[in-house]
Amino acid sequence: MDDMDRRLVGLLRDDARRSVASLAKSLGVSRGTVQNRIDRLLAQGTIQGFTVRAKPEDASPRIRAIMMIAVEGERSDHILKVLRGFSEVSVVHSTNGRWDLVIEMATESLEGFDRALHRIRQIAGVSASETSLLLSSYYL
Repeated sequence: MDDMDRRLVGLLRDDARRSVASLAKSLGVSRGTVQNRIDRLLAQGTIQGFTVRAKPEDASPRIRAIMMIAVEGERSDHILKVLRGFSEVSVVHSTNGRWDLVIEMATESLEGFDRALHRIRQIAGVSASETSLLLSSYYL
């Protein structure tokens, strides 16, 4: 990606519904150039899709959290396989440092959240965890 691609992706992150003409005007290039770049970025997999960002209070589920997990031994693959079956888990990140995995999760209620935490902590190979509820989000 060159600087023009990065600027284009930045504009699309801010508003993926912007017209090609509007993007071209902001970037100071032709509509054809913008369309060709978008097509290339899609084909390369740099842009993997377009989405909607809802206001947090309007989006469900309401309880959101980050859970950090320490993995015992070589159990990461097993844990990832089990986590795929959890509807409460949206993303799993592998990391370095104290925690091996960071999970983004969401539920409709605190009771559901408690049940999900209990089930995750019971997965073979999870040696420790720490969870933080997300109170506010700031989209930059």
